[in-house]
Amino acid sequence: MTSEQGGSAGRSNQGAGRSNQGGQGNPANQGGVRRRDDAGRERNRGTTRNRTVSAPGERTRAADPARLVAFEVLRAVSSDDAYANLVLPARIRNHHLDRRDAGFATELAYGALRAQGTYDAILSRCVDRPITELDPAILDALRIGVHQLVAMRVPAHAALDQTVGLARAVIGAGPSALINAVLRKVAARDLPEWLTELTAGLTDEVKIASITYSHPEWIVRSLRQALVAHGRDVAEITALLEADNAAPVVNLVALPGIGSLEEAFDAGFTPGPLVIDSALSSGGDLGRLSTVREGTVRVQDVGSQLVARALAGTELKSGRDGVEERWLDMCAGPGGKAALLAALAAEKGAWILANEPTPHRAKLVAQALAAVPEDTWTVRTGDGRDIGRDHPASFDRILVDAPCTGLGALRRRPESRWRRQLSDVVELGPLQRELLNSALDAVKPGGVVAYVTCSPHVAETIAVVDDALRRRDDLELLDAGAALDAASLTGDLGAGNKNSPVDTNRMTAQLWPHLHQTDAMFLALIRKL
Repeated sequence: MTSEQGGSAGRSNQGAGRSNQGGQGNPANQGGVRRRDDAGRERNRGTTRNRTVSAPGERTRAADPARLVAFEVLRAVSSDDAYANLVLPARIRNHHLDRRDAGFATELAYGALRAQGTYDAILSRCVDRPITELDPAILDALRIGVHQLVAMRVPAHAALDQTVGLARAVIGAGPSALINAVLRKVAARDLPEWLTELTAGLTDEVKIASITYSHPEWIVRSLRQALVAHGRDVAEITALLEADNAAPVVNLVALPGIGSLEEAFDAGFTPGPLVIDSALSSGGDLGRLSTVREGTVRVQDVGSQLVARALAGTELKSGRDGVEERWLDMCAGPGGKAALLAALAAEKGAWILANEPTPHRAKLVAQALAAVPEDTWTVRTGDGRDIGRDHPASFDRILVDAPCTGLGALRRRPESRWRRQLSDVVELGPLQRELLNSALDAVKPGGVVAYVTCSPHVAETIAVVDDALRRRDDLELLDAGAALDAASLTGDLGAGNKNSPVDTNRMTAQLWPHLHQTDAMFLALIRKL
């Protein structure tokens, strides 16, 4: 038994360590024989003992700043329903992490959140009670420890020492002993061995994938169905789930005619291969870029950039040549796509109305649009479902970026997979249909509506569009895949659903993380006749 494993031994060692730190040197026992060697460890008493790297008095009792940041992010997510991508940057700044430590904290927080399902299954084998009975703070600390042990290149002794030190500092000495004992059990196997044990005897492919790739079963099942419905092979599910678990690359976009990427390139970003005016990076403090602070360059997934450009580039048949176009972003908050659309509108001499129902998010939209000439845009605070009634046949191009489950952005929002439920799909369906119907009323004859979701779920994509087409006879479905190709640098994204089993939706398009390295954005382009 090592000195860290024994309760009474650990206490006596800690006391000796404190006396050493107090300037007493190596104490002698009666008879003048030293009880500790030069490394500060107790000498063997006739048996061979395994030793920890650190002397007992040197074991960590403070929280490493990077691990503390990751722990604070997990606590905010689990206790306050916070979003990791919003909490993490502030915590990094608060603790003054340098670039290396910020990267470590990011991987630790996001990795622990993504793999929570798998890690909880492992922990269930190592804890003598249901893990739901553990204090939530203890469970979050354990998840951080497991991620270091099985998924990061952190030596086991360092992962144990630092996680226990974190627990001592922010939870207490009692829980730290439990955490130490549990993580030692976890460390006895590597991840492949744990997965073999956890899936032994299972025959259900969905259950196996759920445990192996840390997705709720209902999401695995939904993504399998979505692949087939959008013309893909169900065998791609493994690659898709793996892509969801990969650390995403940061995507930037320079607002057309307004922003420049030169500063980003000087800072190590590389040109994006899929769309013009985009750049990619593995991370870092984006606040150091003045163009990002000014809003002329924005963080935006390439999938979002592509669907916005596809709408802006689609040919109209309005017979209004020379007349200023009127555009609408019906669900504009927090303003990313609205800013790009507004910049594209300014280039075309068009004007855009950005609608957002929530006042505080409407303010975010206005902030996002501030870099675009103010005579190009207006922000409206109101329900998008009312626009079709209040402003019929008034807009040439309309973006309906509908509220959805966000299953297409699980790699960027790792906590979403544990918050969303299948019931959310059912609840969002009526809203998605009402927003699309409102947009179809608000668009002019010859104008185009882009229906977009950051989800490939059949009920949120094909089913919504199919319903609209069945109910009206004044609509024409355009080739969204061709529009995405025209907006891309490659000219051939292969995102069109040419093999879709639903005849009326063969012209829709679906981007995929495992194929395009984008969020799983769905796009349908509908022209009013």
